[in-house]
Amino acid sequence: MADYTFETVTHSVYRWIIPAPEPWGAAAEEITKAWTSAANAYRETHELAGKQPIPGDALRFHARDDAVVIEFSAEE
Repeated sequence: MADYTFETVTHSVYRWIIPAPEPWGAAAEEITKAWTSAANAYRETHELAGKQPIPGDALRFHARDDAVVIEFSAEE
């Protein structure tokens, strides 16, 4: 008789992509809107209370050639 368990893990990556065209780059207002949206989505995904702070390393920012990307990941 086998003695093991089986599980499936779903890994999701959530991304907010802000256009940053040359020569001006991304507007601060657009970064702020996307950052706020990402923080709220993180709280919802991880079931944190309304204004409860999120961990400092929860959101990651990446620079692409023509965009700034804010992301976080979650597993189910």
